[in-house]
Amino acid sequence: MLIKNGKVFTMVEDKPLEGYDLRVKGKKIAEIGKGLKPEKNEEVIDAKGAWVLPGFIDGHTHLGIHETALGFEGDDTNEKSDPCTPQLRAIDGCNPADPAFEEARKAGITMVMVGPGSANVVGGTFMIIRTWGNDIDEMVIDPYSAMKCAFGENPKRVYGQAGKLPITRMGTASILRKALTEARNYQAKKAKAAEKGEPFDLNLQYENMLPVLERKVPLKAHAHRADDILTAMRIAKEFNVKMTLDHCTEGDLIVDEIKAAKMEAYVGPTFVNPSKPEVRNKSFDTLVKLNAAGVKIAVTTDHPVIALELLPTCAGYAHKAGMPLIEALRAITRYPAEIMGQGKSYGTLEKGKVANVTIYDDNPLSNLSRCLYTIGEGEVLYKA
Repeated sequence: MLIKNGKVFTMVEDKPLEGYDLRVKGKKIAEIGKGLKPEKNEEVIDAKGAWVLPGFIDGHTHLGIHETALGFEGDDTNEKSDPCTPQLRAIDGCNPADPAFEEARKAGITMVMVGPGSANVVGGTFMIIRTWGNDIDEMVIDPYSAMKCAFGENPKRVYGQAGKLPITRMGTASILRKALTEARNYQAKKAKAAEKGEPFDLNLQYENMLPVLERKVPLKAHAHRADDILTAMRIAKEFNVKMTLDHCTEGDLIVDEIKAAKMEAYVGPTFVNPSKPEVRNKSFDTLVKLNAAGVKIAVTTDHPVIALELLPTCAGYAHKAGMPLIEALRAITRYPAEIMGQGKSYGTLEKGKVANVTIYDDNPLSNLSRCLYTIGEGEVLYKA
């Protein structure tokens, strides 16, 4: 496949490559340059000056787990029976038949992180998936990319109403500390049994926490308010685990602390009315200030809180608030890929990278622009 005459935003350069061509062979980008000649029987797309970008990425969604236009039947977001459920796996609750997948492809979105909601202090694993396919096992890029944990109002509301721990923020923090401590003890016992060659009974809850303790995956911390963000970072430091800050609504109030902790954040959903007290200070200024300070951030819709196809619109509002255009574009391409640990293969248009490409007739951050093509791993997934 040869995409000719495009305004190519590689997300590496700070400016587009005007009138450039991009060649795809198999699932990879093979070449980017000017005046590339079509090879025999090669499919040619004449972009005619349209914007050629990496496929868009959202690093925090509940796509396929909280299904479109369904109530209880299609909502598998939260297992509200126990505040600590690390054994849950997103892959077991995601339905590829959710119509939201098709809508995402029509907007140029090619990769997302999907996982459980924030009712539980420890909610289960997130996964990284393609936005196309019929079999979730074949759509998965990484079945275990993060372990969800949650701070603030949600856990204490869900379990406080039932008179169960946690009723307070202190209770929430204590449950996470307990889960990490018990997993650490389990880890030591398992290692000792292996050393002695003794049998050992596996515990799925603790097993799923081991990659966190081994720093193979991060805790994915739902935290809106500044004090909750600080508590999340405190616990990450105590246990020496990786963490991403998800939502990070009041991150602009503690920019220096977040930067000093070398945290990265998925910021949003911002393009909605404040739905509860802890998000009353939400603003696109959070993205602007964190980005300006050098904190790596990505825009998130938290789909279905905001429909996933509006991801570029959300980035557009960040640009309107003051984020440079190229940085707003990187916040839905390069930066989420890097925060997810997928930057070597995704998020930019470079030779050897996976050929996930979206073509827009104009600036995709404008709601007046139209997606012309969505290409996933070298195959046209959508054509306007």
